Amino acid sequence: MVKAVIVEDEAKGLNNLKNLLGQYCPEVKVIGEAGSVEQGATLLNSKKPDVAFLDISLPDGLVFQLLNRVRPIDFEIIFVTAYEEYAVKACEYSSIGYILKPIDPDQLKEAVGRIQYRRDAASDRRLEIFNSYYNNPNAFTKMSISALDGIYFVNIRDIVRFEAEDNYTHIYLKSGERITACKTIKSYEDMLTPFNFYRVHKRHVINLNYMRKFVKGDGGYLIMDDDIQIEVSRRRRPAFMEQMKRLQEDL
Repeated sequence: MVKAVIVEDEAKGLNNLKNLLGQYCPEVKVIGEAGSVEQGATLLNSKKPDVAFLDISLPDGLVFQLLNRVRPIDFEIIFVTAYEEYAVKACEYSSIGYILKPIDPDQLKEAVGRIQYRRDAASDRRLEIFNSYYNNPNAFTKMSISALDGIYFVNIRDIVRFEAEDNYTHIYLKSGERITACKTIKSYEDMLTPFNFYRVHKRHVINLNYMRKFVKGDGGYLIMDDDIQIEVSRRRRPAFMEQMKRLQEDL
């Protein structure tokens, strides 16, 4: 049984989440509820939940004030929020779960299924990455990667490329290290396009800063700084060449 608390100021929203958890996530047991930063701090300091479902906006402040009062955080976090671009992206970069209002049962099941129950959930460090992006997205430099063997914290500029394998993604770093992540390559493509990453093939997303050479011809391919050859698919090649042209014009 997974012990959960809910911090949500709207009674209708709180009851809806409880009902959906009971119906679709029977392994989750709600052991406490709160409707404000003050009540939430008292609740989390007295209970020992495995996971906290947290509304971001509360009547007496933002939920981050609450989380700062209960550190170190040794439980998983799932934010429950209306769509807000920066909050959603910050959750993605930090590997923190989120559910959008109105709550979709499938998204709820997926968020609960992703929870990693262990003694050290690294929630404090993931929250720091969340806050870094949420408060200043233009200065964001680091992301969290939820991998098969733990949670990694890496500088985005040190990622050379991504390679897809079914529903997993291999991430290759400048140091030569490889991390296998529990996300599809599409999710990383969406997250990192603003940071000069580009999908050149259904299996490959590259950091354009690590390209060394593009070899033209029928089987056009890239040579990366780590000497790995990456195929550029025929379908994606025109858009890729257009991107290369734009990069040259910006130099």
